[in-house]
Amino acid sequence: MAGDAQDQRMKVADSEKITINLGYVDLGHIDLLVQEGFYSNRTDFIRTAIRNQIDRHGDAVRQAVTRKSVDLGLRHYSRADLEAVEASGERLDIRVLGLASIAQDVTPDLARATIASITVLGALHASAAVKAALADRMR
Repeated sequence: MAGDAQDQRMKVADSEKITINLGYVDLGHIDLLVQEGFYSNRTDFIRTAIRNQIDRHGDAVRQAVTRKSVDLGLRHYSRADLEAVEASGERLDIRVLGLASIAQDVTPDLARATIASITVLGALHASAAVKAALADRMR
């Protein structure tokens, strides 16, 4: 049982829930493909369709990632990381495509002192206080 709870927390950490509206005919087509065994469920179909579109535009995505100098994937900023930045007198321009997370023990003052700008294409996990402190620096 404890293992199941840990597995659920791990699954939540690596995905973000979104809601979409589909027309009834499109939804019917998806259900038909699921019923015919092409996909295990609606989510499987939607994830596959999204991945196919990302692959289709792969060259453009790679060029944009390079041009915009973004970190791809997961980027975590701990309190120690930000304290080291503060000690060096530098400030961060954070650009992430994926998940950017700021540790829960990072104070709003430390975040403001060390983060000049933050752009996240995907999701940002941080305390509500840190998000509020950085609101004017988010792009």
